[in-house]
Amino acid sequence: MKTVVVGLSGGVDSSVSAYLLKEAGYNVIGLFMKNWHDDSVTISDECPWLDDSNDAMLVAEKLGIPFQTVDLSEQYKERIVDYMFREYEMGRTPNPDVLCNREIKFDVFMKIALELGADFVATGHYCQRGETEVDGKSVYQLLAGADANKDQSYFLCQLSQEQLSKTLFPIGHLQKSEVRKIAKEQDLVTAEKKDSQGLCFIGKVRLPDFLQQQLKPKEGVIVEISAARAQEKIEDLYESSAADVAVEDVTILAKKPKYSLTDGKIVGKHQGAHYFTKGQRKGLAVGGTPEPLFVIDTDVEENIIYTGQGKEHPGLLRKALFVQESEVHYIREDLKLAEGEVRATKARIRYRQPLENAWLHKVENGLFVSFENPQAAISEGQFVAWYDGAECLGSGVIS
Repeated sequence: MKTVVVGLSGGVDSSVSAYLLKEAGYNVIGLFMKNWHDDSVTISDECPWLDDSNDAMLVAEKLGIPFQTVDLSEQYKERIVDYMFREYEMGRTPNPDVLCNREIKFDVFMKIALELGADFVATGHYCQRGETEVDGKSVYQLLAGADANKDQSYFLCQLSQEQLSKTLFPIGHLQKSEVRKIAKEQDLVTAEKKDSQGLCFIGKVRLPDFLQQQLKPKEGVIVEISAARAQEKIEDLYESSAADVAVEDVTILAKKPKYSLTDGKIVGKHQGAHYFTKGQRKGLAVGGTPEPLFVIDTDVEENIIYTGQGKEHPGLLRKALFVQESEVHYIREDLKLAEGEVRATKARIRYRQPLENAWLHKVENGLFVSFENPQAAISEGQFVAWYDGAECLGSGVIS
């Protein structure tokens, strides 16, 4: 009888995961991770940890499984929150959900579970684990969830072979509607509970409020760059590159233009460039433009936000990105690229984005990813994940 520690979050997905494992004959232990207890930054009663902890306990009671709470708030603050502040301060956009899985759920939490004598850790993620054999050795695969609308493989794109070998995803083969149905049939208190949104584990956070605790407001200007000027800047990049480099060269495609005050006109003020991210539309408080303004770049050194009108503004679009060598992560280590190798793949740069045709280009100091179609708001600090069909093969932090 194998022992599985389930991360019971107080939501319907992890509740049903625990139920299915118990039905399958595992010895199941429920563990609630308390990662945050500063209620001053959550919005009203959207997702306070106390309610979640109570719901998790009621589910464990109903299923007749042991339950305990582990306080990981110190590690969470150090590895996730402090990291987020540092990244925003540098004008990058971190992804706390991907980090939370890599650093907390499948590292700190997993170690605690294994110390409790667990053979596996299980979570309520919508993804699946596959297994294949390469050169006589077992290789684990991270596969998309069967519910295309809920697939969370992107959030787990930083997992390793070691972590996957000890992980189970009991609901990955189900649709969300089926999960709710099971919860209802088993009369679980979480059956009708809404999915939590907002920062992983902190609840529905007002991000500006959260950031303002650490990053002080600092007034600066909002500059609008015309589409024509942005296009000129992009063309300048091509011209300034070596003459023997083809226009389609991936190193040029990955470059982004550098804007200055003289490239556009001042259209408003803001309280800190580090609160804004590329592609952002809300919170600019600038009206009167024929099309809505989007953030096309931020300069945290000069404290300037550069904007452009409309989703198709050339300043928002780019056909390639770069990942530094230290940030390249292969889930399938047997599929690492050799220097100089180019491989066709499918990739995404954000959760829920449809997979796009792309190519991986391995160079000495990292990896370029180029796309068939221009991508909107490629943001430093976010993750690019690449796939073969339903299998996520690797990922990296956009630099």
